[in-house]
Amino acid sequence: MTVRPLAGTRQRGRDKAEDLALEQELLNDEKETAEHLMLIDLGRNDLGRVCEYGSFKVTEKMFIERYSQVMHIASNVEGTIRADKDALDVFCATFPAGTLSGTPKIRAMQIIDEIEPVRRTVFGGSVGYLGWNGNMDTAIAIRTAVMRRGEIHIQAGAGVVADSIPEKEWDETNKKSIGINKSGRNGL
Repeated sequence: MTVRPLAGTRQRGRDKAEDLALEQELLNDEKETAEHLMLIDLGRNDLGRVCEYGSFKVTEKMFIERYSQVMHIASNVEGTIRADKDALDVFCATFPAGTLSGTPKIRAMQIIDEIEPVRRTVFGGSVGYLGWNGNMDTAIAIRTAVMRRGEIHIQAGAGVVADSIPEKEWDETNKKSIGINKSGRNGL
């Protein structure tokens, strides 16, 4: 099984040269790389609950994954599921993803519940399938738009750690929501 932490974000550049400069800036940012390394450790911890001892490892570490509006640092953490565990056990061990909860998970989720003004609903959830054959494939609903009573509710976020600068996190959240806004204006 594979978990794929995404943490550390920059906007996309206007051209290839700016994109590459922003990539280097992201990979050299101590706060962003520390946040990402925390999520790699959390992924290993989650896998340790359902995988064979010693089987989990980081197979790809800190590469850049590009999307239309932003780029992220990504890694792959893989492990072999124990014989006494199934896809539902894996889901329970890894949900919610550390990218959306932070660590330590339980306390982080309590704080989120205390301070966020609206419930997350679909945002922060998971979309995917559990097959009768034991296969599972899920993705985090990390940037979402929900239409309710004629209004569109957009949710996106940023990772907050001790070194975070609130204005930068707010700016990151807005940049992440640009793609959703564009989709809405184009009629989905």
